[in-house]
Amino acid sequence: MKVIILKLLAMWLYLAALVGLYFLRRWYRERQTVDNLTERYVFITGCDSGFGNQLARQLDIQGMRVLAACFTQKGAEQLEKATSERLKTTILDVTSTESVEAATTWVKGCVGNKGLWGLVNNAGIGSPAAPDDWLTKDDFAKVINVNLLGVIDVTLHMLPLVKKARGRVVNVASVMGRLACFGGGYCPAKYGVEAFSDNLRRQLHHFGVWVSIVEPGSFITDIAKIAVEDFKNIWSQVPCNIKESYGQQYFETLYRFFQQMIKKGSHNICLVTNCMEHALTSCHPRTRYSAGWDAKLFYIPLSYCPTSVADYVLTCFMSKPAQAL
Repeated sequence: MKVIILKLLAMWLYLAALVGLYFLRRWYRERQTVDNLTERYVFITGCDSGFGNQLARQLDIQGMRVLAACFTQKGAEQLEKATSERLKTTILDVTSTESVEAATTWVKGCVGNKGLWGLVNNAGIGSPAAPDDWLTKDDFAKVINVNLLGVIDVTLHMLPLVKKARGRVVNVASVMGRLACFGGGYCPAKYGVEAFSDNLRRQLHHFGVWVSIVEPGSFITDIAKIAVEDFKNIWSQVPCNIKESYGQQYFETLYRFFQQMIKKGSHNICLVTNCMEHALTSCHPRTRYSAGWDAKLFYIPLSYCPTSVADYVLTCFMSKPAQAL
């Protein structure tokens, strides 16, 4: 019996040593950074606020040459005031191919023969978001046009410049691209970003281009706040028969739940932008980055569970409609 126990103990110690060596090797590799960062150009979309704004400031401090795309002139002016002369801004609407083409021409003029080291597809919206039968096709299209088709359009236009530099593409998805938790176009769009990024990574591997996906959990940004406030407007426009089937109490309970999610979200958006920065500057970037403890400990582990388990856990947080069976 003692011999068996000793063998089992030796086996577990051996496995623990292997795991420890694996993480030690990964830690060492991921600390190695790319040379000549101050000569490399990075183009970031959605820099008016939130993750994009913080990343632009962060990379500017590191001395990189940041090309920041903002949706509004006001956002561009505020970012320019808060950063060095190295950072340049342009106006971009990712839903307009004409705007994307103009931004691509502008980037070509900025980078010259060096190419574009980093493309960060960060621009996104979160609203309209509500139970699917409260929404219309146009509500879905509004989000998908920005969060998925905008990512695809910008990427396709910028790829020749990224391939020239043998650079990086960083696409901002979400834990909602791994585990759909509410209705509307947000989750389908983020699932699409995951699929597009995976396929793109495999295609561009032979050209020396690396594609990383960042999957944030719940963070307090303007996108989240606007989505919660728009939820009221959506309910006010829902047809009477659908309102009756769900009931006012269902709406109020769901609205309070969304408010609590926002309040419990993290204020430290650097958890996300640090992932983006690592994907751009590390010699050995990761394929996926999860940002936030809720992403690491709840959403992503739950996404690997059997569907019945995930359904049960998620529906436990939801109230029942008035006419539920």
